[in-house]
Amino acid sequence: MSATANTPESLQDRYAPNNMCFGCGPANEKGLRLKSRVEGDELVADFVPEEHHQAFAGMLNGGITGALLDCHSNWAAAHHLMQVRGEEAPPCTVTADFHVKLKRPTPLGPMRLRARVVETEGDRVIVEATLEAGGKITATCKGTFVAVKEGHPAYHRW
Repeated sequence: MSATANTPESLQDRYAPNNMCFGCGPANEKGLRLKSRVEGDELVADFVPEEHHQAFAGMLNGGITGALLDCHSNWAAAHHLMQVRGEEAPPCTVTADFHVKLKRPTPLGPMRLRARVVETEGDRVIVEATLEAGGKITATCKGTFVAVKEGHPAYHRW
């Protein structure tokens, strides 16, 4: 398993245990299985990549970086909407856009993702996120995530 053990229950495990998403689905045995948890006003996740996640010797693939930031940011948006609406479960949200900046190569080894909501308008949430490895921010992300309605393929995916 790629996530760090002995952490509080993740949002994915609590609200979407059957989710098959490559980045964050607990039920996807071949996926990244990202585990996001609330820490203060941020969503955080610790991740340890495996050898097959590298782009070149000892460095994380940029697509994997994007998948981690996308999924983690999406969960930050879903959790935020659940909180502001006073609901018991997060709405299903999807990515409308996300922009990743790869600031430097990300070394394989323990890394931490952080995400926070910076703007909300109705069903749309803008999130900023970072990926930290080796004591440095190696990538940033800003994205828009939208709660979907009945009829959308992602509706009730949790």
